[in-house]
Amino acid sequence: MGKIFPLGDDAIENLLQHALVGRIACCDHGKSDGDGRPFLVPLAYGYDGEAAYAMSRLGRKIRIMREQPLVSFEVDEATAEDRWSSVIADAVYEEITDPEEQQRALQIIAKGGEPPVASPESIIFRLRMTRKTGRYEIPDDEAAVLMAMNGDAEGLPPKH
Repeated sequence: MGKIFPLGDDAIENLLQHALVGRIACCDHGKSDGDGRPFLVPLAYGYDGEAAYAMSRLGRKIRIMREQPLVSFEVDEATAEDRWSSVIADAVYEEITDPEEQQRALQIIAKGGEPPVASPESIIFRLRMTRKTGRYEIPDDEAAVLMAMNGDAEGLPPKH
């Protein structure tokens, strides 16, 4: 076990920019054909500082988010069970239908590489983040040193 501290704003943005996979938590609260159970699904995404962008086909996740656009988005990284960081964001699902906005979204998803090719069935969307929080854990011995040097380790970026 280690000590858990709040992640600072810069470290939150860094993790959102560089994580390979994010997770969407969405729920239709039993309004459509679901049983009201939350649905958690991983996805590859791109991030522009305000929203996560992704592409999908019509399926359970899209149907749920159309019904209830308020979602949570999570990213994390870990190198040991007591050395990890995570970000959880409240977000609003928005489908992108304007062709110019879709091209911009695909560029963001590509993260500087070759943009993915959208098929006619592709749904390009963003999760506009309204609130972001983060936490990190470091081993007890490192936490003690940081706290002795700084008074606390709140908001400091984790060392991985």
